[in-house]
Parts: sequence; structure tokens; C-alpha cells
Amino acid sequence: MKKSTTAASRLADALAIVLGTDRIPLRLRAWDGTEAGPEDAPVVVFRSRRALRRMLWSPGQLGLSRAYVAGEIDAPGDIFAAFAALSSAGKFAEPGPFRPPTPAEVYALIRTAVRLGALGPNPAPPPEEARVGRYGRRHSKGRDAAAISHHYDVGNDFYALVLGPSMAYSCAVWESKETGLDAAQAAKLDLVCRKLGLKPGMRVLDVGCGWGSFALHAAQHYGVDVVGVTLSVEQAALARKRAADAGLTDRVDIRVQDYRDVDDGPYDAISSIGMSEHVGREQIGHYASRLQDLLRPGGRLLNHAISWNAGATAPDPDSFIPRYVFPDGEMLSLTDMVAALETAGLEVLDVEALRQHYALTLRAWVRNLEEHWDEAVRLAGVGRARVWRLYMAASALGFEAGITGVNQVLVQRPGGEEPPLRRTAWI
Repeated sequence: MKKSTTAASRLADALAIVLGTDRIPLRLRAWDGTEAGPEDAPVVVFRSRRALRRMLWSPGQLGLSRAYVAGEIDAPGDIFAAFAALSSAGKFAEPGPFRPPTPAEVYALIRTAVRLGALGPNPAPPPEEARVGRYGRRHSKGRDAAAISHHYDVGNDFYALVLGPSMAYSCAVWESKETGLDAAQAAKLDLVCRKLGLKPGMRVLDVGCGWGSFALHAAQHYGVDVVGVTLSVEQAALARKRAADAGLTDRVDIRVQDYRDVDDGPYDAISSIGMSEHVGREQIGHYASRLQDLLRPGGRLLNHAISWNAGATAPDPDSFIPRYVFPDGEMLSLTDMVAALETAGLEVLDVEALRQHYALTLRAWVRNLEEHWDEAVRLAGVGRARVWRLYMAASALGFEAGITGVNQVLVQRPGGEEPPLRRTAWI
């Protein structure tokens, strides 16, 4: 039987080489309308030969991601089903650095590109790709500020569409799958307050305060004074406005400041919710020591952070998320995070894993984005909206697969009052 030579079938051959598999778990539709692959599989559309050219120059996750951000590849149906099928195939099924094609595979890719008229120079990356290297060495203060600006200074109105009224950009805590996003975020904020043992009159530092959601909740419901620090100018502006609108300017102080420059301790408690992923492995020991120095004896720190759960194999530093979403971000294992906190002289009181909760949170954010797609594109541009759709959907699948996790680690500086005998004090 003569082998089909449609554009779609040749695309399938090329993608099989990239994935390192004999069976493509997708229904591919080429730019000329031809299709190939299982009829009941999720559909992925190649709108341009340029997408194949990107795969040739970057034959891995990065090439496919660039093509998606540029609109050269699309998943018109269930994006979770399409990405799940792609990420479970061949080389993509294994965490860690992507194994590049062999010379023979590269030759086969080139031959396919020639037959499809896709051979040519390496296309420029989409403009949404981060370029923070010009701002100095990795995790210097200037480069960290540039990395934070790349991710967070996308536009407060855009984030409001995705996050909803809570404006909380971290894992929520869900009583059940039917719990609404706003209620789940309020439950997370309150859980952090209880774990920290907040009481009226206490002085609290919120490291990486975002749009002020935790600071406002703690000040309004627990009567504490909060200093929130962020490197994002846009976040700080909205956080200050929210504090003013709530009548809390005398209780909430929002600063554009690096945590390394905070020098007005001691604080009775410190929250760090979704911030330490930006710190980096080399700086995590200094981060833990600096926060320990800012705590009064007996004061508690709650560190809420994404963790790498896939063992000794490290995440690929040259993949989509480091390039487009969190430049210079690094996920540590729970073991490494706890070790850093303990080495800094902090006593571990409690560890709570919230992996499933983050998957639910991300799926809710994707629904918000898709329901407000036209407005999101108007506010941030189609490329940026596509970056966020890809990143949140792919991240949800990573949490569901157990490749990544998220943990709240509660620690206390020795001295002062003894902690409760049981964790029921804050559950």
C-alpha cells in the first residue's frame, strides 16, 4: 500500500521524530486542510510551514512552544486534552532536559522540511520571550527586578480577568472540587493567617506581596499591621489603591523593595506566598537566613512554594516556562527547601502538601482566561494571552501528574513562646 504523502502525514512523520515515538497521539491538521492521525485524538492545527521550521531549529518543547505563541500552531478544542496527549508521548513523557534528535533524525527532519517547502533561516522568537540577561548576573538585584517585571507587569486589568476578584496569584485551598475560586483563595489566605498565629497589633512582613491580597486580608480580619514588598511597580500601585479603597492605609504599607533590602525588623510573623521560586538555588540559603534575621524570637514564617517532585532529574532550564513565563525561576525539592530553612536556624512546625489544589486553581484560571479571551487579547496582546494559556494549562497537567507540587512549610524562630502542641490550632 502506497504511503500517504500529504502535508499532514509528513508533518506527522516530523513530529514523531521530535517526540521519539512511532505513534502520534494527536490528529494533525496541516495548513492545506489535510489531516493525519487517529480520528478520535485531540486536534492540533499547523497553520503555517514556519511551525515546522521552528521544530527543525529547536526540535523540542521550545520549538513547539514558540510556534504556539506565534499562532502557527493551535489547539482549537480542549487544550488540556491536546497538551496531555503531547506531553505523554515519547521523549516529552520524561521530566528533565530534552534529548535532542540524533544526526540521522535531524537529517530526516531536514528532508521532510524540504519536501514541505519549510526549509529556511531560524525564525526570530516571538517578542514575548524574555530577555533578562542584559540586566546583569543571574539573581542580581537588577536582573531579579527585570525578571519580575517581565512576568508581573503585564497589566493589572489582564491579571484581574484571569485571577478574578481575589487577585491572589498562588495556589488556593479547595474544600472540594465544587468550591468556587474566590472562596478557595479566601480559605488559603485565612489558613496562612491561622498558621502564623496572627493577633491584633502584630507586625507582619509579606514577602512578594503581589497585589496585596494577603496583606489586606490579614489587616482587615486579624487586626495586624502589614508591610508588603514587591519588585513589580504595577503590583504595588494596585495594592496601594486596594488598601486605600478598603480604608487600610494606616495598617498596610506596600513598598517596591527587594526583600534583601528590608532593614526594619523585627517582625512578629512573615508570609512568603509564591515568592521563593524566584530566589534561585544559589540564593535560597541567604533568603532563609535573611528572613530568620527579620523575625523576632518565637516569630513564625510561612513559606508557600512550588516544588520539583520528579527526583534527581532537574527541570530543563531552556524550555518554555523559563523562556516565556518565569525567567531565572527555579523550583527546589521540598527536601532542599526544608534543609535551607533548618540550616538558617528555623524550627519546622508543619508541612502541608497542596499539589491537587494547585491543579484545580490553574484550571479555574484557564477557564477565566478562555471565557474572557477577546478582552485578554485586547489588554495584553494575542501572544501574551497565548503564553498564559499554554503555561497555565501545561502547569495544571504537571501538578496532576505529580511532576511538580506545592507545599506550605511553617517554621518558627527559636525563643519566645512555645508553639501549640497540635496542628489543630490552625486547621
